[in-house]
Amino acid sequence: METINILFCGTGGQGILTAAEVVALAAMYDGYHVKKSEVHGMAQRGGSVESHVRIGEKVFSPIIEAGQTDYLLSFEKGEHDRMACMLKQNGTDLFNEFVKAGKLISNPKFVNTYMLGVLAKHLSISNESWQKAMKESIKPQYLDKNIEVFMLGNKK
Repeated sequence: METINILFCGTGGQGILTAAEVVALAAMYDGYHVKKSEVHGMAQRGGSVESHVRIGEKVFSPIIEAGQTDYLLSFEKGEHDRMACMLKQNGTDLFNEFVKAGKLISNPKFVNTYMLGVLAKHLSISNESWQKAMKESIKPQYLDKNIEVFMLGNKK
């Protein structure tokens, strides 16, 4: 398997780091080698945040090189515009899905989980691993709603 590079970006408080953690754990549960890195522009709500997740048979570096991102998940327009240069020529920009999610999901706290469902359609990771990763990363009182929203985003 060729290494898959996923870049999450947005601002503090949008769940960027949690979303990246869920992807990394789900991939590990499915037996992939995973590296993850986080960059906090400002360590506060509203500051720039990005997380690099690399999945493959053997991954050596946690940082995605410019122009090598396979999947770009942006949770904020300004950050999307800033990080679009990271996308490879035939990469997948999921920002339009994020815009749709904002209209579909009434509570913005669940938009990142919807986006994980959208991303899951592109990755060979089992549904069981996704749910196990969410169970480990999300507070129990929010787990059922997050799984429900994930499945909504994952509809084919």
